[in-house]
Amino acid sequence: MLTRGLPLLFALVMLAVPYIPGFPPFWVTLLNFIGLASLVAIGLVVLTGVGGMTSFGQAAFVGFGAYTTAILTTTYGLSPWVSLPVALLFTMLAAVAIGLVTVRLSGHYLPLGTIAWGMAFFYLFGNMQSLGGFNGISGIPPLSVAGVPLYSAHQIYPVVFVAVLLALVLTRNLLDSRTGRAMRALRKGTTAAEAFGINVARTKLAVFVYAAVLAGLSGWLFAHIQRGVTPTAFGLNAGIEYLLMAVVGGAGHLYGALLGAGVVVILKDQLQNILPRLFGAGGNFEMIVFGALLVLGLQFARDGLWPYIARFVPSVRRQVASTTAALPATDRAPAAEVLLDVDGATKTFGGLVAVNNITFEVRSGEILGLLGPNGAGKSTTFNLVTGVAQPTRGEIRLEGKRIDRLPPRLISSLGVARTFQHVKLVPDMTVLENVAIGAHLRTGAGFVAGLLRANRTEEQAIFQEAARNLDRIGLGDEMHQLAGNLSLGSSRLVEIARALCLSPKLLLLDEPAAGLRRFEKEKLARLLQGLRAEGMSILLVEHDMEFVMGLTDRIVVLDFGTKLAEGAPVEIQNNPAVQEAYLGGVL
Repeated sequence: MLTRGLPLLFALVMLAVPYIPGFPPFWVTLLNFIGLASLVAIGLVVLTGVGGMTSFGQAAFVGFGAYTTAILTTTYGLSPWVSLPVALLFTMLAAVAIGLVTVRLSGHYLPLGTIAWGMAFFYLFGNMQSLGGFNGISGIPPLSVAGVPLYSAHQIYPVVFVAVLLALVLTRNLLDSRTGRAMRALRKGTTAAEAFGINVARTKLAVFVYAAVLAGLSGWLFAHIQRGVTPTAFGLNAGIEYLLMAVVGGAGHLYGALLGAGVVVILKDQLQNILPRLFGAGGNFEMIVFGALLVLGLQFARDGLWPYIARFVPSVRRQVASTTAALPATDRAPAAEVLLDVDGATKTFGGLVAVNNITFEVRSGEILGLLGPNGAGKSTTFNLVTGVAQPTRGEIRLEGKRIDRLPPRLISSLGVARTFQHVKLVPDMTVLENVAIGAHLRTGAGFVAGLLRANRTEEQAIFQEAARNLDRIGLGDEMHQLAGNLSLGSSRLVEIARALCLSPKLLLLDEPAAGLRRFEKEKLARLLQGLRAEGMSILLVEHDMEFVMGLTDRIVVLDFGTKLAEGAPVEIQNNPAVQEAYLGGVL
């Protein structure tokens, strides 16, 4: 996290620069256009760099904001300031309608979808006579303050500057909130996010709409600065340029949006002067350079330019309060009561039977081991319990309630947390922030509260809980490290701390001891024994037999998707069928 004083320092410098005596008016105009582009690029940082959704169509939302205010001010005579909320609302509604379809796409279909509707709206703007066709709308009134019209670049600059500053502050607040962490969790895939109660579809839509609103704000300003709009400004080329700004600056870095916008706008201006003279003809030759720049950037600087600057900027660690009231804990069932009941669960994939009529129970305050060779069906069973997959036949009940048809986020809301065989942490978030994701369901601050920082007390409680659980697993000193810098063993422990932040009734651990050293395994065993003493139930998949035998109360053994045996560790260890199937008779 950057120092709190950096935004203030940036604001003071940028506010003063255009008014330095002798500062060229042309560069003030260029700064205004950099500001307009920055608004769109900030939205793309949230959409692409944070939310993982690549969009080539943001220019269309700039067009929605621009055309809405153009019609309202020229046809209906409204004040530009009155048209602002209408333009943003119309852009928001359009983004909701488009986003409900677009965010469901994945892989390469998502950027292709944004290209498709970006082109569609370009031709829509150009072919609607009510919008002036390809000639557009002219005669748009300028902005005015206290009755004074803002015509010159120097006059309009403070308005653009305030809009950019406001977008930066609000976006920084958002990304540093419960909702922001949910957005950032999407970059590692949806499975882990859903496992901790994040509504993936709603979060993706919120990201999409927020980015569109920032683009709409840029369009509103653009219309009143240019005093005319045409479809050309909102075509696919513009959409590519906006995405290039985010990539060049650093799609995962908020301040990279400003850097990328500045680089691309200035470079475009210079190239438009140089390249026609170089080629001896007019044309959009700068797009060739931009294409090459995008390819080179993805090859050699995938994180953009901002990380090269950020290394020279001092950072500050998040302060974790220790006096905040604790988050509400989950009520646990009485000891020895059946918590999880898996009854005849079967899962088939076409002709393959991955899990075949498995039945077992997990009681409150019990550690149950789930063992079996590779391909035995252990991970599929985990997925059935947590809602990642649904059984073909059979039932799964938690405290008597069927959960086998519920999505993962609703199952987690009932007190079920898990870790993963393949670690699913967000590498560019700190260890503390990753663990805090586990507390998502224990708090309720929403999107607007995050923007306005109206969630400070709740945030303090979340990070206090996250720090407490990191101390429990022995990684409290590593909380400010980026998760991507951890070893595999430490990453697995962080996943356990994240799961504990949910305050679960049932904890599912998928090979938690893999990659741990002996003393770390012993410490983990003591932790799990302590959780059992607190009344937490644990379902454990692990290949370290010494670890499992010394820890579990009962063991269920699977082989080729079928339950082979069930009993106490000693019984399983001496079972000839288990020895033959699991370790070739040497268990």
